[in-house]
Amino acid sequence: MSLSPKERLLNVLHNKNVDRPPVICTGGMMNAAIVDVMTQSGRTLPEAHFEADLMAGLSRDVQEQTGFENFGIPFCMTVEAEVLGSEIDFGTLECEPKIRQEVFPSVGTVIYRDIRQMLDAGRIRKVAEAGLRLAKAHPDVPVIGSLTGPVSTAASIVDPMQFLRELRKDRENSHRVLTYVADFLIAYARLLVDGGASAICIGDPTATGEILGPRAFEEYAVEYLNKVIDGIHDAGVPAILHICGDLKAVKPLVPKLRADAISTDAMVNLRLLKEEYPTLTTMGNVSTYLLEDGDSEKVARTTERLVKDGVDIISPACGLSTSSSLAAINAMTGTVKESR
Repeated sequence: MSLSPKERLLNVLHNKNVDRPPVICTGGMMNAAIVDVMTQSGRTLPEAHFEADLMAGLSRDVQEQTGFENFGIPFCMTVEAEVLGSEIDFGTLECEPKIRQEVFPSVGTVIYRDIRQMLDAGRIRKVAEAGLRLAKAHPDVPVIGSLTGPVSTAASIVDPMQFLRELRKDRENSHRVLTYVADFLIAYARLLVDGGASAICIGDPTATGEILGPRAFEEYAVEYLNKVIDGIHDAGVPAILHICGDLKAVKPLVPKLRADAISTDAMVNLRLLKEEYPTLTTMGNVSTYLLEDGDSEKVARTTERLVKDGVDIISPACGLSTSSSLAAINAMTGTVKESR
């Protein structure tokens, strides 16, 4: 079986046969623009957050130097929050962007703006243009557009502690905010698909059982993640979802999520998860601490075990540190490519 990286990934996401698992790093929360890559290539952050040609070039550098079988854009989780009004610290070469100040103190104070106009704000068009350049230049490599999930996006425009309290105390306005955010994310995803994205990955680190608890996870995370996933499917591409943390508290709810693949943190045993829910397409979950420590032999052994366990897509378990070892990442990608 001879498959291009794009064919291999899409086959897995559509439950078709492949010769081996794809090995990917999706961008967004799983940003692989590490210092080792940037210092070698000369294309660096934060500059590449703002220019489509630099973003596309750095994404290509990452793919070529790490061996990941995709292009992942953007390189942070702040694109949505910036457009929705929050103040952003754009970081440095070694430090990723973060929210400096949320724009609203509570869900009851959120101002609802026209989503069509917001698609021309901030970096959205730059991200879409970068995706289009990559898709045209490299048609056999999948472009993965990354979204910050609805719960995390809402918690990045409303004071997060207040937001989490108001999920229980002001459910009406909380649902209204999440509907607004989800509609915006769907519109953004459609723009990325129009720009050539082969798949969309959602990273929603605030939407965990540990943070929300099972009841709020079902009421908010499942409902609005599925709303966004359905919108991505309507745009014509598959959706990948990363869930942070330990799944124990919400594991029975995972099959209700309509994503085409579920990515998890390193503490989740994907072999057992697959045994319990055989229809799940699993993704992950090489420890990012292991990748940062740089022990290539341990990385290779961990990766080999995941392949033998039948994990469908191999990837880092969560967001990579910018100081992650390029040698360790290459041990991971090389081990997958040697497997059959």
